[in-house]
Amino acid sequence: MLILFLVSLPLVNPWVRGDGVGYYAFARALLIQRNLNFAPDYQHANQGFREARLDAEGDPKREFRTATGHLDNHFTIGPAMLWAPFLICAHAGVLMARALGAHVPADGFSLPYLLAMAIATLLYGFLALVLSYRVASRFVAERWALFATIAIWWASSLPVYMYFNPSWSHAHSAFAVALFFWYWLRTREGRSGGQWFVLALLAGLMLNVYYPNAIVLAVLIPEALAAYRAARKRTNENSPHAGLLLARHVLFCTVLLFSLLPTFLTRQAVYGGFFETGYVPVTRWAWGSPSFFALLFSSNHGLFSWTPLLAIATFGLFLFWRRFPSLGLPVICVLLAFYYFMASYPDWPGISSYGNRFFVSLTIFFVLGLAVTLDWVSSHFRSRKVASLWLGAALSIFVIWNLGLIFQWGAHLIPARGAVSWREVTHNQFHAVPREIVSQVESYLFRRKETLHEIERRDLEQLNHAAHP
Repeated sequence: MLILFLVSLPLVNPWVRGDGVGYYAFARALLIQRNLNFAPDYQHANQGFREARLDAEGDPKREFRTATGHLDNHFTIGPAMLWAPFLICAHAGVLMARALGAHVPADGFSLPYLLAMAIATLLYGFLALVLSYRVASRFVAERWALFATIAIWWASSLPVYMYFNPSWSHAHSAFAVALFFWYWLRTREGRSGGQWFVLALLAGLMLNVYYPNAIVLAVLIPEALAAYRAARKRTNENSPHAGLLLARHVLFCTVLLFSLLPTFLTRQAVYGGFFETGYVPVTRWAWGSPSFFALLFSSNHGLFSWTPLLAIATFGLFLFWRRFPSLGLPVICVLLAFYYFMASYPDWPGISSYGNRFFVSLTIFFVLGLAVTLDWVSSHFRSRKVASLWLGAALSIFVIWNLGLIFQWGAHLIPARGAVSWREVTHNQFHAVPREIVSQVESYLFRRKETLHEIERRDLEQLNHAAHP
């Protein structure tokens, strides 16, 4: 995994674009300006972002001002918290370089800052994978845990948000969820008061990074019900009393609320209310008519249609539930609740999402499910070596297909927004991708600025064509 990580470093893209403008603005504005003035971030954003939000004079349009006078920024502050150590080091380095005569702007937009941000995102994504591997290897042979981790790494939506759009929140979210679940599993048997405190801090980080991660807290419900049942019946003399359990749960909730202060304070500053998110109110979501089928199979960024390996991984989670009921039940509860939540969201395709990016948060669960599936399939082979060859070859097909589709999406050979034609996708995979990928990757590695400008130009063309067909 470390070798793959190092080999993939040149793919890191120090670029702030789209939703990433909002996430990065919290880090840059607080570090450089020590306020929440996002006007410079609007003005330094990519062209598509600027055109929608700036007037003819280059100033932010009035409709993007909130009741408090701030510019709209409904994105979470969690990624900025995780970037902070890296950006502080970059800022210190820039200031030292300037003191020695260098002319590097200390504005948060120059390359040292963007590179620090992108590398930090990559590290958090990699740590999410390491934690996922560690969890999966507790339940299956290390070989299948490793196979599953590498396959999800390169055959899901994760690489897009680890490497190519590092200013978005999804790699951070995968890390925060993996860290919480890993620690929850590690301390599940006899969690002390101090461990409850740490678990609450990790839960707070998870929610500061991405609001829907609150659903992951559902793993605590079956655990709590079983603990109170044991305390009432005293089936185990070592089980804590109900009063002690209640005290620890109150401690957890108190610390969790305290750890959410960064979110509450920024919501208050930007929107004038601790609980104002800037998103579509949940009362207007499609709770009664969720897009269950489309979310999974639509050509408009369906989860399984775009990243089919996740269907096999999901099957494995049900196998996991069958093998380990007490652990599998909480995981299935999270999976189904997250599925219902996102299927009810009015913008469930995620606009210009690669695949269904919202599910990147559940990376650790998909690695676990795929590892269990591989372990189950391998039991039907006559030897582990034969199983490794066949399963490795099968996983390679998923990886190659996914990398080709990422190339098509990133190079705008297919629409970044809306539905795609699977006939066109398949044709491109066997014709356009082999023909163009070498030159495009070379251009990306050695002439990146021009390549990104070309990608932005194609994106604007597709947006204009969609608006004026």
